[in-house]
Amino acid sequence: MTMTIHCDIVSAEEELFSGLAEMVVASGEMGNLGVGYGHSPLLTRLIPGPIRVVKNGGEEEVYYISGGYLEVQPGVVSVLADTAIRAHDVDEAAANEAIKQAQEAIADQAGDFDYSQAATRLAEATAQLRTIEQIKRKMGK
Repeated sequence: MTMTIHCDIVSAEEELFSGLAEMVVASGEMGNLGVGYGHSPLLTRLIPGPIRVVKNGGEEEVYYISGGYLEVQPGVVSVLADTAIRAHDVDEAAANEAIKQAQEAIADQAGDFDYSQAATRLAEATAQLRTIEQIKRKMGK
């Protein structure tokens, strides 16, 4: 029998996942982080990017989060996201357009330009595309 850990992924709007997982892989500030059964307690900040939940039998679910926190307690991992969506709901065309607009805003820097806001939009759109690419690789496309 495979050892599992209970995983909850929630955003301000909804609970996206609640169930058992063999492994949860997230993008932390210091790099990718894998959490499985028996992991020591932890609290870390997450950056925009994909969250992979490997369920029993190797089936994977992928979500995109715009940032948040990951908490590990004995037998439970919780992902508290600012915004979270299922990866297959991410709009690739919209992400590409957001990247284009952010890059133009950074290059143009007109009047009331807010660099940090443009850089944040660019990082989030790039992370959405990374999530889409991860799904495509998994599906062999």
